[in-house]
Amino acid sequence: MSQQQFMELMGKVADGIAGLPLDQALEDKLNAEFPAGGEDFRALARLCAEGEAEGWLMAREAGGIKFGRAVKPGAEAGDFSVDVVRMKDVRGPHHVHTTGEIGAIMPLSGDPHFDGRPEGWYVYGPGTQHHPTVSGGDAYILYLLPEGAIEFTGK
Repeated sequence: MSQQQFMELMGKVADGIAGLPLDQALEDKLNAEFPAGGEDFRALARLCAEGEAEGWLMAREAGGIKFGRAVKPGAEAGDFSVDVVRMKDVRGPHHVHTTGEIGAIMPLSGDPHFDGRPEGWYVYGPGTQHHPTVSGGDAYILYLLPEGAIEFTGK
């Protein structure tokens, strides 16, 4: 049941942002329409926890990071893939967002920040790159990738 609810909620988010440029306006839109303290955002965090406990989310682990792709592009989230990771005071592998990345930071314990950002939504445009880093605690990071595109560089 929780997996179906997760898929429906991701479809709702994806429908609301389909075709929009990945920029500050999109980040502002997500934080206004699906705010960190709001019902949908809280439901998303709860569903991630249930998915982790039930084993259908974040079924793999490497380097202290639990991860997994929940939705492939062309499914419930339209042209987006949806991945969820669990990170606690760790720096992840360097990658390039070839078509951009849209993410949600959902704290679990402590005062976690993702790339220095607190709880809420973020948007990285096409071509951006980083070592995803969570500091100050434990968090789920859910991210949507247009066309599922991501390039790990090994840097």
